[in-house]
Amino acid sequence: MSRLPTPAYDQMTDAQREVHDAITSGPRGSVRGPFLAWIQTPEMAMQAQKLGEYFRFNTSISRDLAEIAILVTGAHYKAEFEWWAHVRFAHEEGVSEEITEAIRLGREPVFEDIKAKCVYETARALNTHHRLTDDEFALARQVLGETGLMDVIGLCGYYALVSLTLNVYEMDTPDGSRAFD
Repeated sequence: MSRLPTPAYDQMTDAQREVHDAITSGPRGSVRGPFLAWIQTPEMAMQAQKLGEYFRFNTSISRDLAEIAILVTGAHYKAEFEWWAHVRFAHEEGVSEEITEAIRLGREPVFEDIKAKCVYETARALNTHHRLTDDEFALARQVLGETGLMDVIGLCGYYALVSLTLNVYEMDTPDGSRAFD
């Protein structure tokens, strides 16, 4: 059960309503997941939702690659809600169930696409070792480019914040499912 009750709109402060309205009028359409916690600190929530909108919808890398980085991060933190939300998006973007299941189980997936493999390896190294070796950096830079590499770093950092928030507040999945028991 979530540790954080959902505030009723009419009980929110003006600043909280501003964040709520910014989120619901944008591509997300609703306030859920980490935003339910972040809205308690409206200034932080507004900045986080803007950054999240970039990482969720506007990165330089394709959506399937972004979802791989998000899933690697969510699995690293065993963030149930994060996994629940993004495994669907990954499948919609063409990431196979074999790949997502391997990520969930902590096994190395088999990739046919060099960029997908590079995103996975970069995200895994960042979450596991918190840095890239010289060889990992050179390969990521070559395969993803400077902007692509920075976007993978940002995706991992942003979704670490998301995952930690979800875990601290024990946010349940809407259907009660669990991926990391």
